[in-house]
Amino acid sequence: MKKLLTVIFLLALFVSCKEEATQTVSEETEKEEILSVMKAQEEAWSNHNLEGFMQGYWKNDSLKFYGRNGITFGWQKTLDNYKKGYPTKEYSGELKFKINDISKITNGAYSVMGEYHLKRTVGDADGVFMIIFKKIQGEWKIIADTSC
Repeated sequence: MKKLLTVIFLLALFVSCKEEATQTVSEETEKEEILSVMKAQEEAWSNHNLEGFMQGYWKNDSLKFYGRNGITFGWQKTLDNYKKGYPTKEYSGELKFKINDISKITNGAYSVMGEYHLKRTVGDADGVFMIIFKKIQGEWKIIADTSC
């Protein structure tokens, strides 16, 4: 009986450790996927492809963007604001993100805090952001963005 209990205990311990390792790998994979979305955004922005940049955002009227001019609701309105503020390549420049923290909020949602740096011929621009990513229909999308 002792041998049976020992085997059951060791089996339970093994399964528990394996599940924990799987969760860690899964979280790392999710973070890599989110960073991949942000890398694609850097590239699109740097090519003055604002529509391409916006592919990282949730295409929904409930998208929230909070910046210097207050809160904006909706994907299209956010894109329109970007087009107004960055009308040419000289204004959009080259974008680089510096990620300072990426943390799981709950299953399927992460917060990302960092800095953005725009190298531009009209003068460089820098700021900070906090964005919320959510996995929607199998894709990571920004559902809320606070940038200044």
